[in-house]
Amino acid sequence: MHLAQVEGFVEVARQGNLSRAAEALFVTQPALTARLQTLESELGTRLFLRSRRGMELTDGGRAFLPYAERALLALRDGRELVAELGRGMAGELTVGAAPAVSTYVLPGLLVRFTARHPNVRLVVRTGHSEEVLQMALRNEIEVGLVRELRHPLLESRPLYDDELVLVVVPEHPFAVAGVIPIERMSEARLILFDRTSSYYDLTNTLFREAGVAPRGVMELDNIDAAKQMVEQGLGIALLPRTAIAAEVEDGRLAAIRIAGAAPIRRRIVAIRRADAGPPTGILARFWALLDDIGAILPPGSVAAEPGLQR
Repeated sequence: MHLAQVEGFVEVARQGNLSRAAEALFVTQPALTARLQTLESELGTRLFLRSRRGMELTDGGRAFLPYAERALLALRDGRELVAELGRGMAGELTVGAAPAVSTYVLPGLLVRFTARHPNVRLVVRTGHSEEVLQMALRNEIEVGLVRELRHPLLESRPLYDDELVLVVVPEHPFAVAGVIPIERMSEARLILFDRTSSYYDLTNTLFREAGVAPRGVMELDNIDAAKQMVEQGLGIALLPRTAIAAEVEDGRLAAIRIAGAAPIRRRIVAIRRADAGPPTGILARFWALLDDIGAILPPGSVAAEPGLQR
């Protein structure tokens, strides 16, 4: 059974006339008749009866018609899907992201992406930056959003700099001052999060280089838990700006500047296999969207200048 035979059958059933159906299909009437005869032979039954009113469906023809129409519809949908895949409008995209990125930045990116490409199926895998890097190397993801890491098999694209910001509750003495010398941080309990993350290392490095020892330390395993502890007045914390922007804006937390201390920033990049060639299809659409990442970053965040690195 060939597609041309099924198309011919459906068109004759729609037109009720052999010559009009042949004209609509841009074939000769004898060619269309041959297609119908071959189809009837394969099905083992007549599909039409000739009458003064034209071509009338037999019982077998009426039974076969809905299946033939569904088959043509499925093929049409398949053609459209393949065309959309070629244009990057459909298919599947697998993204890997570090925790802070997947929680605070990636949702905004995906909202914009799905608004433009609603037929794309998105798969998000999370892990620490080193884990996402390994996913990229194993081709388990097409693109990863991680802190800046280098590997000879990967290319990276700078996205933004995420700054660690000292936050306290609005009632805290530090909030009244707005700016404090780093030595005053020894007066408060410090809340740390995720010993395995680079944020943890950056915070400890700041205190070690300043020769300051916090009065006490509370360790938690994730940013949100640390943020909740600060909101409850249990201590102070250095948290990524992307993670605390909403709380600072609505007054639940206050951001404090540390006098004399250089900003503590961590570069966030997009990574992918260097040997994969230029991005195409869906990935190309997502890759292009990263040009606009500054539009979803909170105030104070710095979008990086685009450019590939190896």
